Parts: sequence; structure tokens; C-alpha cells
Amino acid sequence: MNILFFLTPKSDVAYINQDDTVRQVLEKMEYHRYSSMPIINQKGEYIGTITEGDLLFAIKNHYYLNFRDAEKTPISQIARRSDNRPVRIDADIEDLLNMAMHQNFVPVIDDHRVFIGIVTRKDILQFCYNQMKKINGKSRQEIIA
Repeated sequence: MNILFFLTPKSDVAYINQDDTVRQVLEKMEYHRYSSMPIINQKGEYIGTITEGDLLFAIKNHYYLNFRDAEKTPISQIARRSDNRPVRIDADIEDLLNMAMHQNFVPVIDDHRVFIGIVTRKDILQFCYNQMKKINGKSRQEIIA
């Protein structure tokens, strides 16, 4: 099994361009009901992850709760507390699982850091749950054999 088994391709992922404004990012997050989203640049490379908290602290601390000023700001100027670490498409499953324990999604990149999609913790847990259901549906004799 490899990472592609769990991959949600870029075409099916909501992401942010680094030139999007704070307002655009908030609208995307609200529309998709996400609390964090990957950021990519014009070349399609993964840049990092923006969270609702990053946006709230920026509006509070730098724009003094004045949303009008903040809405003109490109997201690239907002400080991020931490970024979801990406895995390369050829990484092994152990690396993916280790990262998924600490992040709600894992960005997947190619050799040139181009963003190709994500693996969600939910998809990994769903797979594990389905595997457990298959095992629990079998008798002990079938499992041992």
C-alpha cells in the first residue's frame, strides 16, 4: 500500500493561493467549513497551512480588530503559528501515519514541492475502521489461518 491509496487529489481539495486576501481566505474557509487550509504559490508549490487562529490573531494584533484594513492584506503577509508538514509522494506509509497523528491533514508534494493533494486523518481512520470491521466479522479460525 502506498500514499496514493489515501490521496485526495488537488482537483478535489480546497486550497488557498498565497496572493489571496484575508477576506478571500475567510470566505473560502467559511464556505467549506474548514478550520485550516493549504497555501500554494503561483508555481503550484506547497507553501504552508493557514488556520482560523492565524487569521484571528492577525486581525486582533495587527489590524486592531479593523477588518476593513485586514481584508486588503494578502495571506502571505499573515504570520502562521505552524505549518502542516508535507510528505513526498514516494514516502512510506509509516511517515504518513506519523504525521497524520499530529495534523488533521497531510499535504502531499512531488519531487519539486508541487502540491498534488492531501491525505486526511479521517480517511486513514476510516480505512482502519473498515479493516477492523472485516476482521471482527470473521471467526478466530479464519483470522489465524
